[in-house]
Amino acid sequence: MQFYFGVKESKKVSYQILVQPELNFATHQLLNLFFIEPDEPDYIEKRERYTKLKDIKEYVLNLGFLVRKPLSNQASLYALGSVGPMITDTETERLSKGFAFADVIALGVTFKMNRITIDFRPSIRHVSNAGLQNKNSGYTTKNIDFGLLFAL
Repeated sequence: MQFYFGVKESKKVSYQILVQPELNFATHQLLNLFFIEPDEPDYIEKRERYTKLKDIKEYVLNLGFLVRKPLSNQASLYALGSVGPMITDTETERLSKGFAFADVIALGVTFKMNRITIDFRPSIRHVSNAGLQNKNSGYTTKNIDFGLLFAL
């Protein structure tokens, strides 16, 4: 689910604010044992714990800014940047359980078809807790989002 709010519009570009609550489900497993180094306390126990497959839930509220360039009456290109607070329910070797931030940059294209808009958005997403908790290696993912937009 996402909400767009127009800020300014000209003939060449429009500017929008994005509010995007998310619930993400993921699985994670440490594959590189040497990420947990032998000089860490209890490193063997940590390797055993983190090499088990885990289910993760993320609760995110991204707030972003879009610059949209119309290509025609039906199509447009856009660039998006967003950041938002996040709660994760599972600790991994890279990130502590609890509070973190999700940062997204994306380039997208939309196509209007009657009352529905099709959205295609490749993006890069980085998650970390900004050093607010012990584990903060964070992680970066490459994503491709597809969506259907309906005007309210």
